[in-house]
Parts: sequence; C-alpha cells; structure tokens
Amino acid sequence: MQVIRGLHNLREEHRGCVATIGNFDGVHRGHQAILDQLRERARTLGLPVTVVVFEPQPREFFAGAQAPPRLSRLRDKVERLAAHGADRVLCLPFNDTLRSLTARAFIERVMVEGLGVRHLVVGDDFRFGCDRRGDFALLETVGRERGFEVEHTRSFLLDGERVSSTRVRTLLACGNFAQAARLLGRPYRLAGRVVRDRQLGRTIGVPTANLPQSARTLALQGVYAVIAELPDGRRLAGVANVGWRPTVGSQRPVLEVHLFDFDDDLYGQTLRVLPCAKLRGEVKFDGLTALKAQIGDDQARARGFFATADDSLPLASAPLAREAVTSDSSAGQPADHDDG
Repeated sequence: MQVIRGLHNLREEHRGCVATIGNFDGVHRGHQAILDQLRERARTLGLPVTVVVFEPQPREFFAGAQAPPRLSRLRDKVERLAAHGADRVLCLPFNDTLRSLTARAFIERVMVEGLGVRHLVVGDDFRFGCDRRGDFALLETVGRERGFEVEHTRSFLLDGERVSSTRVRTLLACGNFAQAARLLGRPYRLAGRVVRDRQLGRTIGVPTANLPQSARTLALQGVYAVIAELPDGRRLAGVANVGWRPTVGSQRPVLEVHLFDFDDDLYGQTLRVLPCAKLRGEVKFDGLTALKAQIGDDQARARGFFATADDSLPLASAPLAREAVTSDSSAGQPADHDDG
C-alpha cells in the first residue's frame, strides 16, 4: 500500500490505474463492495487500484464543528482500504484551491494529468466541482474524449437498506454494536496511545488508561462495557468513559478505560477498545464521592453484562457473508460520498 499526499507528490509511475473517489468513512461493507468492484476491473486491465480521499472531508471543511463525527481516523481508514485491496491512496487536501476548481479542471488535473485513470468507478449521482456541474454524465463525456471508462457503483443492501456511514453512526449512538458490526463487517473499535494524565482514577481506587481522542472522531459518548485488546494479544474486559469527563473537566475528549483485575503499566502502549454495551450517558456529578459511587455501579453492571454474554463476544457479532449486492445504482453513492 502506498499513500500519496497531494497532487504534487504524484510521479509518472502512479499513472495508469483503476480508481474511485469518496470519503470512505469507516470503510463499511458498502465501501468494501466498491473495492471488490475495483479489484475485478483492475485484474482484467492489469492495473493497480487507487482510492482518492480528501483531508479534511468536504463536509468538515464547509460545516466545521457541525459536521457529523467520523467513524475512523485517516490512519485507520488507510489500513482498512489496504486490507480490502487498495494498492494506493491519494489523499488530497480539501482547501480553497481544490474547492475552487471547476468540474472539468478537477477531472483534467486529478483524473487525467495526475493519475492517468483508465477506469473510474463512482456513483451515478456523484456531484463535484465548484460549479456543481460535475456529474456522472460529464465524467462519461470527458472519459470518451480522454480515454478512460466510467462505471457506476453497485448498490449494497443489507436488510433491504443501503449501507451507509450515517446508518452506522446512528446504530453506534443507540448502542446497537452488533448491528453496527454487521454493517461494518467487523466490530467497531476505538484506539489510541495511553498517556499520563492527572491520575485522578487512582485517587478513588479506579486506575484508568487514558487515550486522548479527537472531537472529529467522537462517534460515541458515554459509559460502556468494553473489551480492550492489548499489544501482546490479551483481550480484557472493563468499563470505559468516552467523552469530556464533565465532573473533572477535560480540554479534549478522552477514552478512559478501567480494566477489571488488571494493574500493569500501560503508558505509551496502543490499545484497541471494543464497546460492547452502553451503560449510560455522560453525567456531571457534584463531586468525586458521587462519581466514585456511580463508577462502582457502572463496574457492577459491566461485570454482569460480561457474565451473561457469549464468550466469543464481540467478534461473533460481525458476520462477513455478502448480502444483496446488486447492479441497480438507484441507491448507490460514490463511495458513500454524501456521508461516508
């Protein structure tokens, strides 16, 4: 996998590819179906698969803090794209220069001059360019002129509905992690490196591993029963708070994890944390005494959850079989570009 940041880093060896464009937030099963489609064409043409993404995502650029939270960081997105067959990711900075390009200028600079695209896969309702005149029909027209083919994405339906990043966000917000895993094709994970904080947890007898998070990727907020994956492969149950810690205050969101029956030093290590059940929302308590009492209740509820849960949870909640992939593009989007 090769990550290319910006058009200025494209070289002659990057020209000639099968490509798609979109946000690919979460790299869910709809995105995975698009990557399957790209790989099929890439094998036929003997070309690499290139995915074009934007940083920040266009909606984040225009809406700022009002944009919906991401399902994954750029690093995680790239890893998932590679796992599902992308050979290259071209990450374009979405800024005033890029957004001011007309649709034809975007096609010429990115698709033709930059990547030398031979085959492009996008949704037939894809719109782009500062004039919003860029659409599937224009891509087909320019493709005939400049020597590349354009194919619409196949719809991916699950339970009769199109899989989208918006659906995944809604399920996560509701605490429906099993269904979110079905849409993602894997359990939803949070990750981060453990840092030293104020160590308030130790003062009330509840040591925690603190993993700073970005507000941009805060798709969850509240208290959860979790399983943490340690770098050495161990998987431990615990309870975690995700958010701003209103009782003690925080300058940025934090994933604060207490692992049951565990007291090793985790500073500097990277943890992956799988939420399994939502226990409650974030609440501001009157002081540390009230907070400690609530934490005790949270721990009891989390232990009760794991005592009755399937031993294979949460991995068993992510079936990978394909369902309802169709060639009907009426519900299709370019890599879920509206919200994904």
